[in-house]
Amino acid sequence: MIKLFERSLLDLLRTLSAGLLLTTAFLPSVAESSVQQPCGTAKGLVLVGYQGWFRCPGDGSPANTWSHWSKGAPSPDTMAIDLYPDTSELDSKSLCKLPAATIDGQPAYVFSSYRKETVETHFAWMQQYGIDGALAQRFINSTPGLMREGDAVLHNIRSAAEDHGRKFAVEYDLSGAHLDTVFAQLQDDWSYLQRDGFVSSNAYLRLNGKPVIAIWGLGFGDGHHIVDPVLALKIIRWFQQQGAAVIGGTPSGWGSLSGDSTHDPNWASVYAALDVVQPWTVGRYNSPEAADHWKTSHLEPDVALTQKNHQLYMPVIFPGFSWHNLKPESPANQIPRLGGEFFWRQAYNARTAGACMVKIAMFDEVNEGTAIFKAAPRRADAPTPGYWLTLDADGKQLPSDFYLQLTTQIKKIFVEETTPSKKLPLKPAK
Repeated sequence: MIKLFERSLLDLLRTLSAGLLLTTAFLPSVAESSVQQPCGTAKGLVLVGYQGWFRCPGDGSPANTWSHWSKGAPSPDTMAIDLYPDTSELDSKSLCKLPAATIDGQPAYVFSSYRKETVETHFAWMQQYGIDGALAQRFINSTPGLMREGDAVLHNIRSAAEDHGRKFAVEYDLSGAHLDTVFAQLQDDWSYLQRDGFVSSNAYLRLNGKPVIAIWGLGFGDGHHIVDPVLALKIIRWFQQQGAAVIGGTPSGWGSLSGDSTHDPNWASVYAALDVVQPWTVGRYNSPEAADHWKTSHLEPDVALTQKNHQLYMPVIFPGFSWHNLKPESPANQIPRLGGEFFWRQAYNARTAGACMVKIAMFDEVNEGTAIFKAAPRRADAPTPGYWLTLDADGKQLPSDFYLQLTTQIKKIFVEETTPSKKLPLKPAK
């Protein structure tokens, strides 16, 4: 997903800153909505994207090396993450010591996603804070390597979801997919997931009884994703013929075939074939005011179009963005979190536009600074040396679980436990 962001962020920020038939009615409590979504069993769902791709030497993974934490051995010049995770509640088996890094004179740690203990803790947090479950990211070109690992992380996700009463589903990322092989790869892998018992788990996410499969990377006009509408429709229809409900990770401009979407008119029927439309919005706006504009220009028309097509709409919201360590040419704290104001405004806008479910990008994505899990509250709680994004970056004193607490409040407005309000429901200290 990183390549797409890099290509389109600047143009989009300049612009913005200057069939699954579901019959259960959406209760009419959102006064600002012009359209009410039919929700069925998806009513009130709050899901997170889960990368689960962090590895380190000694964690038991076959490669036995650092992965996604850094570009090579960790150092201030090689780190590939901005947001520093709070590891204080993780099991000692989860922890990986950062070389030559300390916090207040003590060793600094990150974690391995390969360890069962890590995933169990993450799903325990999901349970504690009311997150319904996770869409496990599965990069199509990485499936051979994941299988060689015994799909350890996905097995751990299944187990943790079962242990903590959460749901999970696979989300295929088609970035860099080869057009001549991707369909067969998806068929083979879905058959494997069924044989290995993932889909039959009582924790596997279903919509109106159908197992969910999410496919991210349909119709982006950047040359790195599926741009052939015939192939895309073939993939969607095949999964539906297997009895699955298909979530499509689409460009934000899917509804008007504009912006980051391919402009080929044949894609309109492809998007309409999806059971759930999940447009990618990370980096498409950079302030609460721009998010308000997005509600008018995209959210409300999208909800109306999915209503017309008898589809569900799953907007994507994110807390902020920063990938300075990964991309040094990019500014630090590129899209500020503003003490939760940015995140909350998107949730409020999604709900009042008429959406009845939402995806949060992401739970553990510290590379791009979009993670909502527990993170270092203050710069003093992060390692030295090096640059780190911490929760006090915008002058607010926040607890490490602030964005999980805020997600609890998001869940409440989506299940209509509380009335949506633009006002941030949690008060950060100054």
